[in-house]
Amino acid sequence: MQIILMEKVANLGKLGDVVNVRRGYARNFLIPQGKAKRATDVSIAEFELKRAELEKNQASVLAAAETLAEKLNGLLVQITQKMGGEGKLFGSVTNANIAEALEAQGFSVDKSMIRMPHGQLKQMGDHPITVVLHNDVSTQITVSILGEAAS
Repeated sequence: MQIILMEKVANLGKLGDVVNVRRGYARNFLIPQGKAKRATDVSIAEFELKRAELEKNQASVLAAAETLAEKLNGLLVQITQKMGGEGKLFGSVTNANIAEALEAQGFSVDKSMIRMPHGQLKQMGDHPITVVLHNDVSTQITVSILGEAAS
């Protein structure tokens, strides 16, 4: 299926590119989220009329992501979790827990932006975590898991 991208999509293309993708990917993901439209003559002409506005919006989103990345870079987030013996946690720390901790510190970060390459955190200590704020902007934070004795 041919689509026109309404914003930059990782591993697919940038704003305004006309690309071929599988029908399901277009119908179930790209089009409902507003990331793309069907590439018809009418939609391409409509896009060309709105191109400057869309590029300006993309630039402002990128600038906001870069500003937030500067604030988050090197940030230490502490999360207290109940623990058992040998520093093992009861349960684990997920990206949702990290997003909540960042929200408590005044940063608006969606849990889907937090990348945990080794899965959920199950040990006490400091763990480097990547936060992807935009396709072109990512930053590193440190999540420090503190143990709390189980009662």
